[in-house]
Formats: sequence, C-alpha cells, structure tokens
Amino acid sequence: MLTLASKLKRDDGLKGSRASAAASDSTRRVSVRDRLLVKDEGYYQGGKFQFETEVPDAYNMVPPKVKCLTRIWHPNITETGEICLSLLREHSIDGTGWAPTRTLKDVVWGLNSLFTDLLNFDDPLNIEAAEHHLRDKEDFRSKVEDYIRRYAR
Repeated sequence: MLTLASKLKRDDGLKGSRASAAASDSTRRVSVRDRLLVKDEGYYQGGKFQFETEVPDAYNMVPPKVKCLTRIWHPNITETGEICLSLLREHSIDGTGWAPTRTLKDVVWGLNSLFTDLLNFDDPLNIEAAEHHLRDKEDFRSKVEDYIRRYAR
C-alpha cells in the first residue's frame, strides 16, 4: 500500500477549509511523492513504485493529477508515467470517474487495484504491453520482472 499516512491526514484539513486568496501556492497546492509497495502477488510482486500526486486548487471538485515516476511495463500505465484509471478522470462514460465525494484514499486504493484486480488488458493505455501479454504471457512476465529489477527496487 501507499505510505501516504501523513498526506492523508492533511487531506481532511484541505477539504474542510479552503485557503484564502492571499495564501501562497504552497498552502493551496500540495504535491506528494511517495511509494506504492506492491503486495506479494501477481506480476508486480516485490516492486516499489513511486507516484507523484498533485492536488490542484479546485480539489475536491476536480481530481488530483497522478503520475507514476517509476518506469514500469504495465497495460494501464505508460513508460512515461501516464495512468489510465477511471476515478482520475473528471468525466467518465461508465460513471466511475471523479466525484467531489472521492478522497485521496480512493486514489490510493485505485492505484493499488491497478496492480491486482483492475489490471486491464482489454482496454489498455499502453497497447504494446497489452499486446505483449496476449502474444506471450511468460515473456510479458519476464519483461515485468526485468523492469522491477532495473527500476523498482
């Protein structure tokens, strides 16, 4: 799981009171960098993946911006860190996009799910990774393990 305990505690204060217009950007905008430690299951076991989360001024009306800083071979995360996760979308066709009732805890759970139950090979962002999995699951696993050894320790 993410080690965002201190950020999540601050999240409640950020939602409850908006900073005044005179406040500096550092008090109105929060940027968090932390690690997601993947459970001992699935393709990504043992990897440590770093994410950057930017909480914009209009949060909680708009979603935070999240980027994966660790190079990864994943169907829903590009090698440059873009993430396909419906709850990070302001508007979502399936109704699972961002809503003002969502919190950073939901983002944490969503990111964790990308490594377990939401691993999606049918509607990928990284098409090359998804096609690789379809062609050769063992070679896909090998490439994921290589990326973990090289970038996610």
